Order: sequence, then structure tokens, then C-alpha cells
Amino acid sequence: MNSIKRGAFVYRKSQSKDVIFTVEKVINTKEKKTVLLKGVLERVLIESSIEDLVIADKKMIKEKLNYLDARINNRIKKSYYRNYQYNLSNNNRIQEKIITGKILHLDGDKKYSQKSYNYYKKVGLNAIIKNIPEFKQPKVVYNLLKIYKPDILIVTGHDEMFNKDKNFNDIQNYRNSKYFINTVKEARRYDADTNSHLVIFAGACQSYFEGLILAGANFASSPGRILIDFLDPLIIAEKVATTEKYKYISIDDIAQELRDGKRGVDGIGASGKMYKKIIL
Repeated sequence: MNSIKRGAFVYRKSQSKDVIFTVEKVINTKEKKTVLLKGVLERVLIESSIEDLVIADKKMIKEKLNYLDARINNRIKKSYYRNYQYNLSNNNRIQEKIITGKILHLDGDKKYSQKSYNYYKKVGLNAIIKNIPEFKQPKVVYNLLKIYKPDILIVTGHDEMFNKDKNFNDIQNYRNSKYFINTVKEARRYDADTNSHLVIFAGACQSYFEGLILAGANFASSPGRILIDFLDPLIIAEKVATTEKYKYISIDDIAQELRDGKRGVDGIGASGKMYKKIIL
């Protein structure tokens, strides 16, 4: 067990090998040694006994990371907006300028922040990404909204439900949901002050879905209290940013593109944020 150190890739004996974690922190107490684990493909942060861990072999790690990159690249290739731009640039008869919704994305995970930046850039979206720990997000979101004036706010990172069998409506039963909820409330305070009609996605793995929706999120995770996919928030952001303003987007319009459908993400929907200009 001495090989279980910060940064190690591991899986849990009590779970499927499909869920790979990195060791975020080793916690030593008089009673026992535990570790804080961060999902590699999922947005979850959990504590585990060190006895439950097995070091993942290099081949398994490579396969998982390659799988994530392949899914991201495949999603980019299928992007409606990316393909629309390509077709538009190759058709001289059409003179249109597409203005997509502006995205502000707050992410508690540094690596996911970079992957999100790469995704938005390759798709061609107007996005600002800020790597901000979950507990700081409520403190900074209002000023960031004032500075960047986005159409869409994505609030995510990592989360966990401590007791998965009960206390679904107890905010203390979630690791970071209270921070996401307070961030949404602050965003809606900004929205009321500016009348900006902000579209908000909030949450991570096993987050307090009902609390996030009541706080004012249009879309949130996780109704099924499951591990959500890294791509889920990006897909929501892209869909809203590239849908015309006169169209309303329901979760049913997006669910088939999400890994776990409405078990992972649900919500009340929102109007699109894209519009077109004809260039004379």
C-alpha cells in the first residue's frame, strides 16, 4: 500500500474497474489512512479506505485516457456548428455572419478546464474558461459575470453524495452541491440586476439536482445521483450557444447526446442564444 501516493492512478475493489481515479490527497489520522480520489473520466470526488484501492496498470490508464480523447474528438467532428461553419465558408453564394452565445465556464478541475478550453476552441465557440475551486465559485461569479457578460454560465467541478441510500434532500449529504447552489443564486442575482436572461448549467457527479433547479439553474445534474460524463456540461453549453434565439431547447432535444440521458442531466430548458447577420 506504500505505492498509493498522490497522483497515482487507481481503481476501487468495491467498484467496477471502468471507474478510474487519481489520488488527490492521502489523509492520515490516528485511526486509519484514507485517500481523496478524483474521477479521471467522471466529475466525482470521493474518500476511500486505502485498503480498497488497487494501482491501475499503465495499459489500462492509457486505454482510458485514449478513450476520453477519442470521444472528445468524435464529438468535435460531429459538431453541428463546426460543420455548419465549414459548409458556409465553402459556399460563396451565402454571406452570413453567425453570432453564437458567449459562454463563461467555471470549473473546479484544472485538467478538465484545459480540456474544455480545447473543446470550445476546436468547435469554434466563444468561451471563457476559469479554473476556480468549487468553494470559491460563489464568491467570484458575480464579478466575473459583470466583466465578461456571457449568455451562458457553466458551473461545474467535482461532487459526491456521501450517503447514497437516504437524505437526498439534505444539502450536508453532498460534498460540493452547496457551493454550486450558492453560485447559481449569485448568478441569478446578477441576472435580476442586469436583465441578461442568463442560461445556467450547474452540477457535477451525484449533485443535488432539485436544489440546483430551485436555485435557478436551467439544466443541472444529477437526477439519478449518478456519475456524470466529462462532456455533459460542454454538450449543454454548445447546444444552447448554437441554437437560434427563437427556438426553445428542452432536455428531450439534448438527452440522446448525453452519455446517460436524463439520469445524468435534466432541467426546465432554455431559449437558444445564436443569431445570424446577413452581410450585404
